[in-house]
Amino acid sequence: MKAGDRERVTALRLVLSELQKDAKEGAGDTQPTSSAGAGELAVLRRELKRRRESERVYREAGRDDLAAAEAYEAETIEAYLPAELSDEELDSLVSAAVADTGASSPRDMGRVMKQVMAAAGGRADGKRVSSKVKEALGT
Repeated sequence: MKAGDRERVTALRLVLSELQKDAKEGAGDTQPTSSAGAGELAVLRRELKRRRESERVYREAGRDDLAAAEAYEAETIEAYLPAELSDEELDSLVSAAVADTGASSPRDMGRVMKQVMAAAGGRADGKRVSSKVKEALGT
């Protein structure tokens, strides 16, 4: 912050605000999370997704200046997220989940998704996992 990087400071303040808001809303929750930082990772992923969507909309509207600002904020947020699982790692998790749950049809997708998302530990996007599970179950 002392380096004078205003855009980075702005992005971090926005994320901090969302984290605090999420913590306030979740203060009454009695459900324990699977890991201490699961809620924070969810907030970071949500904010990253928002930035990417805003960037896309601004680019389509010809507002490259605003799109660049959103892209910078997204990159800043990404730096605080764990690295995404590779395709091979995700395929391995999906295969293991299909075998463990005994899944054989698209009706079993929910059980497989639940197990893969838990095993991924926030390192894989839900859409990506969903497509891999559908592929594995022959959908």
